[in-house]
Amino acid sequence: MTRYSRYFLGAIIALLPAAPTFASDDATAIDGKKVWDRACAGCHAMMAPKTSDKAAWAPFIKMGVDQVTASVIKGKGVMRPMGGAKTEAEVRASVEYILDLMK
Repeated sequence: MTRYSRYFLGAIIALLPAAPTFASDDATAIDGKKVWDRACAGCHAMMAPKTSDKAAWAPFIKMGVDQVTASVIKGKGVMRPMGGAKTEAEVRASVEYILDLMK
C-alpha cells in the first residue's frame, strides 16, 4: 500500500459517521423507538402480542412498565431473556415506547 493510499483510506475513515452509543444506566438517553425497531418489532410483527393489535397490549398496559420490563428481562415463552435488547435500560426504553404507543 502506498503512502498516498494510506492517506486516502485514513481520510475516508475519518469521514465515516460514528456508531451511535447508548448510556447503559440512563433510559432517558435511549430512543425506545429505535430499540423497538431494531430488537423487538420483527418478532412482534409475527408473534403475540402483535404490534398492530392494541387490544392484545391492554393487559401489558395494566401491568405497567416496571412489571413488563422485568418480564422481558427474564424472557417469556419463546422470547429469550432481554428480547433482542443489549441492556436493561434498552429493554425499559422499548417497553415505555410500545406501551405508550398502544394506549
